[in-house]
Parts: sequence; structure tokens; C-alpha cells
Amino acid sequence: MSTLSWIIAVSLAGGVLSVVAAAALSVAVGTQRVSMLISYAIGALLGAAFLEILPHALEHGEPHNMAATVLFGIMVFFVLEKLVLWRHCHHDHCEAHEAHAPAHDHGRSGLLILVGDTFHNFVDGILIAAAFLESTELGIVTALAIIAHEIPQEVGDYLILLHSGYSKVRALAFNLLSSLATLVGAMLAYFALSELTEWIPTLLGLAAASMIYVAVADLIPGLHKRTELKATLQQVLLIGLGIGSIALVRTLVGE
Repeated sequence: MSTLSWIIAVSLAGGVLSVVAAAALSVAVGTQRVSMLISYAIGALLGAAFLEILPHALEHGEPHNMAATVLFGIMVFFVLEKLVLWRHCHHDHCEAHEAHAPAHDHGRSGLLILVGDTFHNFVDGILIAAAFLESTELGIVTALAIIAHEIPQEVGDYLILLHSGYSKVRALAFNLLSSLATLVGAMLAYFALSELTEWIPTLLGLAAASMIYVAVADLIPGLHKRTELKATLQQVLLIGLGIGSIALVRTLVGE
């Protein structure tokens, strides 16, 4: 196989495998447990942002610029969420603002996650192409590491899409569509690697910002509605499990 063929095959396979694994897990646990597993999703998002994405971003970029990018990203996602709210509400008392709102959030968290995940997948494609341009062996190892990292994060993303009111089919379709950004990033990197590598820190910073914003601003406040000790312990354990799954995979692949 040529280098370009390897890049295309791996970019497509990686996205599909990650998303299908996430969907399979949600089917295994059942839709009724999705709300409970949001705690796991929070942990996976924070783990991916702080243990995986930001360290990689700091390898490529200057720390102060990186911090400013994350801060800018959080502000952008705040404004984006406001725009989504305005789309659903044209007055101060709509169901999206009520204390007893429906279980889902009118797609706000899901939309923000899809935007951030697309940035992240695009950067993954750049990294895959860069590795294959160095050598086929390095490319395969890098792709396997990226796929391993993506699975627990995609599980969290898929759960959040379901929590946001997406059907299983729509959540799967949007996740697959987002995963195509890996192929786009890989193709662009193959033909213009030097120009794109300069954008890696910024794109990673925006991806991390989306995950931090959704976890802290949208999902964690919902957990505070259940204050009983048993629910609190369950939430803490599941958040820890989400973070731990990212840390474990990172340790196993040696990155």
C-alpha cells in the first residue's frame, strides 16, 4: 500500500471503530442508564482535556498563548450556547430555562461537543498523516494510540448526545460525520503539512475548551440536583472512572 492509501484507510477506520465502540457500549448498558452515566461522560471529557489534549497542545505551543486560546474558546462556546438558546426561546420563560426542564437540554451540550470533537478529530488526522510521512510503522503505532485514546472519549460524547435529546441513530450519524474530520485533516496534512502544523496548538486548545465548558457549565450543574449521599458517591465514582479510563489508556499506549 502507498503512504496515501495507509493514511486514508487508517483515518476512516479509526473514526468508525471509535464511534461504533461507543454506540455498542450505550446499547449494552441501556438507554435508561444514560443519565446515570453522564457522570462518566464528565470524567471522560475532563480526562481527555487535561490529560491528553492540553499536554499535546503544550508540546506544540507556548503556554501563555495556549492558556489564552482555551480562555477564548470557553468564551466562544458560551456565546454559541446562547445562540442555541435564542433559537429555541424568544422570551424569558421558555422550557429550556425552567428549573423543571425536560431531561434533555435541547441539544446544547451535544452541539458544543460535536464542534469541539470535530476540531480534535481534525488534529488527529494531521498527527496521523505526519507519522505516516515519517514511516509506515510509526504511522500505524500513532493511529492505534489515537484510536485507543478516542474510544473512552467517544463513549462520553455519545452519551452526551443522547442526554441532549438526540436519538441513537442521530447520535451515531453525527458522531460518524464528526469523525470524518480526521480524514480531512489527514488529507490536508499530506499535501500541506508544514502550514497545518502551525495550527495544531490553536485547534487543540479549542477542542479542550469545548470539553471543559460542556463538562463544567452544562453537565456538572445537573448533578447537583441530586444531593443525597448515595447519588453523590455514585457521581464521584463515575467521574473518577471516566478520568481513570483516559489515564489508563494513555498509560497502556505509552504516550
